[in-house]
Amino acid sequence: QVRLVESGGGLVQAGGSLRLSCAASGRTFRYLAMGWFRQAPGKEREIVAAISASGGNTYYVESVKGRFTISRDDARNTVSLQMNSLKPEDTAVYYCAARTGTASSKTYYLNPDEYDYWGQGTQVTVSS
Repeated sequence: QVRLVESGGGLVQAGGSLRLSCAASGRTFRYLAMGWFRQAPGKEREIVAAISASGGNTYYVESVKGRFTISRDDARNTVSLQMNSLKPEDTAVYYCAARTGTASSKTYYLNPDEYDYWGQGTQVTVSS
């Protein structure tokens, strides 16, 4: 079992920044591939960013490239999402996800069905 707890969401004006954090417990964190997803009202859950267990490989959805940065701290068992230059269209509930049993430490995963554990979500609202 892996327990994931997100923090850092909130209300911010367009152009502002937020940093989301996800604290993991229950499994050796360094073996987990991690991802950040978001879901806006009436829309499907979509991948925002993903990071391999090694931390050496990352993925970003096109709409956040150059604005968001995913990182992991294996000493603190956390994965973070630094979000800069936020836009109203970034408004959503953001979820942290973890996958055990990775193909390799260099693999990241993009499909929600590929993840085994989820956090409760944190609301991010960007006002125009």
